[in-house]
Amino acid sequence: MNHNDHVRLLRKGVVGPGGVWADLGSGWGAFTLALADLLGPTARIYSIDKERASLRQQEQALHEHFPTVEVAYQATDFTRHLDLPPLDGVVMANSLHYVRKKDDLLQRVRGYLRPGGRLLLVEYNADRGNFWAPYPLSYRTWEALARQNGFAHTTLLERAPSRYLNEIYSALSIRPD
Repeated sequence: MNHNDHVRLLRKGVVGPGGVWADLGSGWGAFTLALADLLGPTARIYSIDKERASLRQQEQALHEHFPTVEVAYQATDFTRHLDLPPLDGVVMANSLHYVRKKDDLLQRVRGYLRPGGRLLLVEYNADRGNFWAPYPLSYRTWEALARQNGFAHTTLLERAPSRYLNEIYSALSIRPD
């Protein structure tokens, strides 16, 4: 996958430029870059990952490609409580499949969002994992889990083939008003 693929997976879930967003488990920043591209220079993005080296690499790439986008980097575990302002949106791309028991985390994520805030999930479309993605969740499973954790209007946005677990999808879920 390349930058255009990452943008395509998020595009339908991002409404207009600007806003305050977080990328939880941002890794090397592929989806943080896509988010910066979609949100533009009036956005503020919180990029959260426990690996400082990943955040440093991501910071260089963002400075090179999107120098006017404001990004705050936090080297911490996204599964713990985070000190964040009310968010317009959260991206969780290839990060939720590392969490076995997802309910507590999803309740916290819902709490980070403003009413009407958007959760964009990018995940493998499978319910059985492997060493690299131990706890993936199919779109059908995500629909039920999102509803169970207080999200509404869950929508499948895009699908893409993947060499790992066959397919990846993006989905949008909304925190109700």
